Amino acid sequence: MTYHLRDASPTDIPAITDIYRDSVLNGSASYEITPPDEAEMLQRFRAITEKGYPYVVAEDADGTLLGYAYASAFRTRPAYRWLVEDSIYLSPLARGRGLGKVLLKELIERCTGLGFRQMAAVIGGASSASAGLHAALGFQMVGTMKGTGFKHGQWLDTVFMQRELGAGTTTPPDLGAYPGTLFGG
Repeated sequence: MTYHLRDASPTDIPAITDIYRDSVLNGSASYEITPPDEAEMLQRFRAITEKGYPYVVAEDADGTLLGYAYASAFRTRPAYRWLVEDSIYLSPLARGRGLGKVLLKELIERCTGLGFRQMAAVIGGASSASAGLHAALGFQMVGTMKGTGFKHGQWLDTVFMQRELGAGTTTPPDLGAYPGTLFGG
């Protein structure tokens, strides 16, 4: 599979919306039941990118969007600002081809470069593929919440995985640099 990565832009929202729609309707990675429309997806995109979090897309040689990934706040309280949560969604045609790993590696590199110290994966439906992907890139299992969602006629568990970025917890963060300035300092 030939592809290249680039920063996402508002013009990608129709394709991002289509990929996410498929995940909402046919998967358990998202606990949404009704897929959001393009206007809502654009609002979510702007909320993430305006804070300076990375949002990346992968496209093939013809410009067809194959998947996207972004990092965002795990929680919005200031003490959490050194921790990001990753999200990765792939087109059905791109699944199982290693693209998720490429996107996650890119997020890890970008978030480390920005100064984040921890990355969390919140895996809906306890997807073994997603858990395996994260484990392959150094994430550790930190917990499972049983029966947290009900979708597609079944109870779903939520798995939490975590990985240190950069110096992790070995040194204090630079409070004056990004992400220290997130949430008003």
